[in-house]
Amino acid sequence: MQASGPSHTSPEHVHILLGTYNGAAWLPAQLDSFLAQTHRDWSLWISDDGSTDGTRALLRDFAAAHPGRVACILDGPGKGSAANYLYLMCHPDLPVRGIVALSDQDDVWMPDKLARAVASLRQAGDAPCAWAARYLITDAGLAGTRASECWPRAPSLRNALVQNILSGHTLTFNAAALRILRRAGPQPVPHHDWWSYLLLSAAGAQIRFDPAIVLRYRQHMDNTMGARWRPRSRLKRARALFGGRLRDWMELNLQALARAPVPLTPEAQRLLRDWPGAGRGARLRLLRELGIHRQSRVETLMIYLAVAAGRV
Repeated sequence: MQASGPSHTSPEHVHILLGTYNGAAWLPAQLDSFLAQTHRDWSLWISDDGSTDGTRALLRDFAAAHPGRVACILDGPGKGSAANYLYLMCHPDLPVRGIVALSDQDDVWMPDKLARAVASLRQAGDAPCAWAARYLITDAGLAGTRASECWPRAPSLRNALVQNILSGHTLTFNAAALRILRRAGPQPVPHHDWWSYLLLSAAGAQIRFDPAIVLRYRQHMDNTMGARWRPRSRLKRARALFGGRLRDWMELNLQALARAPVPLTPEAQRLLRDWPGAGRGARLRLLRELGIHRQSRVETLMIYLAVAAGRV
């Protein structure tokens, strides 16, 4: 039987890292979904990035109403979502023991979300491991039943170079994976979840993708990122690819990977050695030899075309 409250010392204690910014309209439902988790051994670490809408007062009230649940409410770095989550993940006061689960401010978790993550990470033992899962895409009022993608190919460095398939609002790390992320430090990368996928894959960590649906993901005007299945999102991805934006993101990720004082797999070492500065022909050969791909054949073909055109 699980304890009725957080233990803070158990290896299966979950530190929920919540980044907030003007989320007062959405936070009550998310906080209630934390309280409804079947895995009861958790505490909440919050970094608020300068809210002006009553978010801080709401969080303080929640902490007062649920003693022991809120470890701290920090002032974020004020540099956007990625920097805010990396600030939390690398904060010196965050315990290195236990499990870390990232959380958006406007989702609603299914009651078994943490339990599924903990059970999967338990199977990895002491090896570094990250877990992510699927979600339901809803409108602002939580109406909607469209599920996110069930990726056909397994997570890998070959995919992580050109695509992120680990949605940050589901990402959960064991202690060994968190140590890798903290050793790399708060790098200036465009997306913390994509960076986590790339870094952990390059370091040889296990990446587990769960096809189960574990939360409701609101789509509203204040979302940082939108649902990937929408036609407008697909068009944005094509523009990012052929407009050079994906190339710029990849370069920032690879520069961060080169700086990270983390042991890398031979495949990752080759990628860092051969990709930067390579011409179109050399990059096309590297794509083929390493099997670099996106999850869709069409989008993989687009990567090849963009490389051939000098846009990646």
